[in-house]
This record gives sequence, C-alpha cells and structure tokens, in this order.
Amino acid sequence: MITSTAATAAEEADAGTRAVRVAEFVAECEFSHRAPDDPIVFPGLPGASHSHSFFGSTVTDAYTNLGDLLAGDSTCEPSVDLSSYWVPTLFVDGEPVEPQSATFYYLGEGVNQDVVGQIQPFPQGLKLVAGNALASGPEESSARWSCLHAGHVNPSKDFVNCPSGTALESYLDFPQCWNGRDLESSDFTSHMAYPVAGECPATHPVAVPKLRQVLRYPVSGDPSGFELASGPGYTMHGDFFNAWPEDELERRVRDCINPVIKCGTDGVPS
Repeated sequence: MITSTAATAAEEADAGTRAVRVAEFVAECEFSHRAPDDPIVFPGLPGASHSHSFFGSTVTDAYTNLGDLLAGDSTCEPSVDLSSYWVPTLFVDGEPVEPQSATFYYLGEGVNQDVVGQIQPFPQGLKLVAGNALASGPEESSARWSCLHAGHVNPSKDFVNCPSGTALESYLDFPQCWNGRDLESSDFTSHMAYPVAGECPATHPVAVPKLRQVLRYPVSGDPSGFELASGPGYTMHGDFFNAWPEDELERRVRDCINPVIKCGTDGVPS
C-alpha cells in the first residue's frame, strides 16, 4: 500500500517527467548604432534606407559583407555571435527611442516533433527578412505588439497603449524553412518559407531554427505619438545576417534544439 506521502512524491516525480520541454537557445544583444542603411535591401547604397537600429555586429553599414561581420565585434551575449540584426527605428514624439533589451530566440517550435530532430544550423552568410515594411494595414503584418507585465492588454499588430510602469514589446518570427541552395534572393524572402501544418514545403525542405525577435522599449501610454521609421506599428520588420561561427551554431542546434532542451546564452542546458 502506498502512503499519502509516498503517493504525493510519486505524483510529483511523474509531473516532472511530463514537464513541458522547450527547444531553445538565445542571444541577448544590446543596441549598437543607428543609420539609414540596409545591406540586404539596399546593399552598397548608404543613406538609401529609412533609419534602422542595429544590434549585434558593431560594423554593419550599407557595404557590409560576411567577411566584415566575421572580422568585427559584437554587442551580443554570447560575444561569439557576430551576426547583425536590425529593425526600423522607433520614434516617440519625433525622437528616436531604442529598446531597453533585444532578445533573439532560436527555437525548435513551429514544426512537428519529428522534424525538430532534423533541424539544421543556418548556413553562414544566410540573410533573412521578416515582417512587412510596406504593409498598408494590420492585416498585412506578421509582427505583434504587447506590453511587458501587463497581461490584460491584448496583443495587436499595431501599437498598443501600455499602462504606466510597463514597457512596449514587439515580437516577430522569421521563416524557418530554407530552399537549401541560396543565401539570399532578389525579393529578399523567396529563398525562405514558413512551415505549413508543421512541415516545411517541398520547395523549401531544410528546417532551420525559428528566429524570434523580441524587443522591449522603455515607453508606455498613448501610442498616438509613436511611429516607426517605416511607418505605423504594423510595418515592423526585422533583418538578420548570419555570422555565427559554424561549429558553435552547430553545437547549439545539436545540444539544444534537436533534443528539445532549453539553453541559455552560453548554449548550455539551463
């Protein structure tokens, strides 16, 4: 006969084995610099873009190539992540405001469980774009806005009114299915695709980690004075130029993503 104490212990142990598992590692990257440049959309054309806020690589400009990133420095933790990340600058009442934190999650979610173990690292030099800088309305947006520490505020594809003491948040997921050939494409997106019903389409058969961009801005209140350099909140977008060391990214995918383990910035199970 099992005593109540023993039964409770057994139930707790069983609950532990049934705990939700997360395939994840992260990069926490501080703001680096701001410039009207975009080496993916307007390569070699300084000043041709709207204002972007850059994270990670400290050397990114209109002329940046993979070699520049690999030879540069990074604001990220871990510092081995030499990648460049950038987003349209947020303006509040006409003044630029940078995020108080920028977290880039590398996730195994979005694809079926049997696919997670087959996820491969990004090829070095891969360029990704997510969101829609030219969106004419919220229905054309894939970004989400919400408030940190304000669970009663419903997420929206446009700016939200965050209560005092909270922070404005932006979430954006990048595509995670690669065509297996091209590091970029003429329209900036067609070499990548999103999964359909948890599977990568036959045209884009290589599953890579889902990159999730999470930005937290030190602003709250009436969003009528908020504007992105690209326009309204629903034009939020993000760019990623991969410059992770190949062996380090491979290790993190192997040790964190494929076995569905939650890791920190050091790529070690947390």
